Amino acid sequence: MTTEIAAPPGAPSSQMDGNKVISVYKEMQSDCTNMMNKIAELEVERNEHMLVEKTMRPLDESRRAFRLIGDVLVERTVGEVLPSVETNRKNIDEVLGTLSIRLKEKQQEAANWKVKYNIRTQEEVDNAKKASGSK
Repeated sequence: MTTEIAAPPGAPSSQMDGNKVISVYKEMQSDCTNMMNKIAELEVERNEHMLVEKTMRPLDESRRAFRLIGDVLVERTVGEVLPSVETNRKNIDEVLGTLSIRLKEKQQEAANWKVKYNIRTQEEVDNAKKASGSK
């Protein structure tokens, strides 16, 4: 992706180098992408926990259950495993909520940075040329 930068009207040129502005913007975009990937990963994990909970709820609490802890498969009972699975899912839900808030803040910060320094992607430049050429 190529980007263009134009100095904002009335901005001193010594304020920040154009390459530095673009690199900061790309870093913000990268952070947003990383957060979105982590959110997707945690949503999959949460869904797996919910599936395990749904499967284990109707079972007798004294029934044998196996739980993978790290690389070790441990034998427990449903009554011992189910509360920890529920707790883990709740913790994942909390982390997802926090990450979602942070992602929105980071996206807003990147959008503000883009507007402040008039950063445009090549696609936006091409679209602007097409729009001005068709008039």
